Amino acid sequence: MNTKLKDVNVEYLFKAVLALKTMEECYNFFEDLCTVQELKALSQRLEVAKMLNEGRVYSDIVAKTGASTATISRVNRSLNYGSDGYQVVFERVQG
Repeated sequence: MNTKLKDVNVEYLFKAVLALKTMEECYNFFEDLCTVQELKALSQRLEVAKMLNEGRVYSDIVAKTGASTATISRVNRSLNYGSDGYQVVFERVQG
């Protein structure tokens, strides 16, 4: 775990996310919490990570997601050298 992230407010955010039980609750919470642009950026990163994990090349990812090569590079670095958070999600979420 990145110790730079660990603080009481981040922990409360994570507890809040873990408390959500339905897709509708998630939509409502994230709509209140994030701007549309922030939510789209987060979901774009997850899609980029999924595509990289599937072995897709940068040009395909740019074409499908509109993500910049800088974003793709950052996500790729997290996939290769991060905390395996994306892998946990890929193993648990279908679709």
